[in-house]
Amino acid sequence: MNIDFAPFLPWPILAALAVLTLGITALAIYRRMRGSWIRALAAFALLAALANPVLMQEDRDQLSTIVPVIVDRSPSQETPERLKMTDDALAALKDRLAQFPRIEPRIVEVREPAESESPSTRLFGALSSAIADVPSGRVGGAIFLTDGQIHDIPSVNQPLGFDAPIHGLITGKPDEFDRRIEVVRAPRFGIVNDEQQLVLRVVDDGKSPGGSAAVTVRMNGDEIATLHATPGQDTPFSFKVPRAGSNVLEFAVAEVPGEVTAVNNRTVQLIEGIRQNMRVLLVSGEPHAGERAWRNLLKSDPSVDLVHFTILRPPDKQDGTPINELSLIAFPTRELFVDKINSFDLIIFDRYQDRPNVLPAIYYDYMAQYVENGGALLVAAGPEHAGGNSIALTPLSSVLPAEPTGQMIEKPFYPRLSEQGRKHPVTRGLDGSDSEPPHWGRWFRSIDVEKPQGQTVMVGADNHPLLVLNRVAQGRVAMLLSDEGWLWARGFEGGGPHVSLYRRIAHWLLKEPALEEEALTARASGRALEVTRQTIGDDPGPATIKAPSGKTQALQLKQTQPGLYQAEKHMDEIGLYQITNGNLSTLVHVGAVDAPEFKAMISTIDTLKPLAEKTKGLVTRVAGTAGGVTVPPILPVRGAVRIADDQRLTIRMTDETVLKGINTLPLFAGFAGLSALLFAFSAMWWREGR
Repeated sequence: MNIDFAPFLPWPILAALAVLTLGITALAIYRRMRGSWIRALAAFALLAALANPVLMQEDRDQLSTIVPVIVDRSPSQETPERLKMTDDALAALKDRLAQFPRIEPRIVEVREPAESESPSTRLFGALSSAIADVPSGRVGGAIFLTDGQIHDIPSVNQPLGFDAPIHGLITGKPDEFDRRIEVVRAPRFGIVNDEQQLVLRVVDDGKSPGGSAAVTVRMNGDEIATLHATPGQDTPFSFKVPRAGSNVLEFAVAEVPGEVTAVNNRTVQLIEGIRQNMRVLLVSGEPHAGERAWRNLLKSDPSVDLVHFTILRPPDKQDGTPINELSLIAFPTRELFVDKINSFDLIIFDRYQDRPNVLPAIYYDYMAQYVENGGALLVAAGPEHAGGNSIALTPLSSVLPAEPTGQMIEKPFYPRLSEQGRKHPVTRGLDGSDSEPPHWGRWFRSIDVEKPQGQTVMVGADNHPLLVLNRVAQGRVAMLLSDEGWLWARGFEGGGPHVSLYRRIAHWLLKEPALEEEALTARASGRALEVTRQTIGDDPGPATIKAPSGKTQALQLKQTQPGLYQAEKHMDEIGLYQITNGNLSTLVHVGAVDAPEFKAMISTIDTLKPLAEKTKGLVTRVAGTAGGVTVPPILPVRGAVRIADDQRLTIRMTDETVLKGINTLPLFAGFAGLSALLFAFSAMWWREGR
């Protein structure tokens, strides 16, 4: 309660009147005039009435004390035991806080954002947001309900924005144990079939059971090794990149009974396979118009080391030219087809025929073995393939997918994609194939063959096979049953996609993963998982996705092109996913491989302890006996918290209030003021009357 003034006249005028009144009063007293004091009292009573003194009283309410409760709902808290412990502890804490009406709890449940690629527990960011609209004086403390694995804890000397205790209620048990595996060093790229090195480490968090850990290593889903690693020590591993393109190297450590979770028992390393310069042997049986098309294509590719021979002069040719005047070199048959045959990635026979005394029959047998052991063979056939010197009449026929009938088909035709060819990745979507007739030039002859093995992806006149692809044991063979692809290279009738077609054939022969006719691939972008299924068969049906937690779900695949089925889905979990469809399987890691959330999963009181000690807070585990939880009682205190309580959660109660209204009472208003003035003037009149 206090007194204020609401003057009827400006203060300068009232001050002047007061000075004048004082002067007149002093003069009257000096001259000893009768009634001077009464007159002065009346004058000052009038001045007081003009100053209008007002008695004021504020009406205030006590503000509540804000206590943010930050509940950790991150992935490390999602084990069944911790989920139950968190829910039970939160319910008990609410009951504790409800006993104090002046405490206002703010419950904030912190979950990992759905779009996050690298999950982490960021509780202090949530705390700052929870109290952003509250004056620091109203914050009575902060309570964290977590497993202690927090990744945005400020340093002890960093200001929190309020002066109140930090408390931690820790889920989990003190004797927890977890085993995980991580890749310490690994190459991002590797040359195909070259030895590569990486270093991995098995880590035991908590009390280690000791001994060695069995680590299973898989490359692209196939098991390639089993290691025995000592926890806590680096373990080197050597491997070879089996193919060009993306390769998934998976490491899985055996689960230990009693560990917190098996989610982090697997990790992957993505390695991009780079094919060293591809060694190609091109053997042209004779000079012809299409020979340069093959040579130009292969020479234009800097990743191709080309060895090209053209048979210009068979050994049996006798024209009387002296040997010392011949500029031609002898065909190094033994060096190429015996000594160094396995050094070639691809062998191309371009209009080659079996001339006498050029290649012994056993060399064709070596080539057949080369294919069966994983080699690649391309036969670009011309009229000679239908004649008596055809290589189809040699031991090489055991790996050739099409046997010639001995007839040539000589009529103009548009090369067309077969039904399988529209689905096969080698020919699918070739420029110009969508129209009828195809938007490219015609060819004029092809070789007639019996019903071929493998896949006929292009057909010629009257739907006769034109391009045949086949797998033989571990190798692959392609047969182009016409020698007129050069017409496209020369731009005849607009030309055609000869570069794209030839290149795809070569890469399919070299087992490029993107050109596999039956393939299942998956890639992740953030939390989005995209699954792609290639097939030359019918609808492959839904894919099955197995999440890191073990949950499975079906994913319907939609046809986007002939033979190409795709689907995309947002994933809730971070980690290694396994996708299967039929007998195909692939792995993909969604999110960051080294996400902080999965690096350490055991609960701990050590992370919050420094802050709690500085702010006089309490960090304790909520795990009680018989599977229950125990939450400490609340201790409200006034003023600064000077001593930590190791049994209770101390809350600093706020002294702040809010002004609801002000009650005013004018002292000279109404009958009270009028009576005072009448009394003063009546006394003055009475004195004058004597």
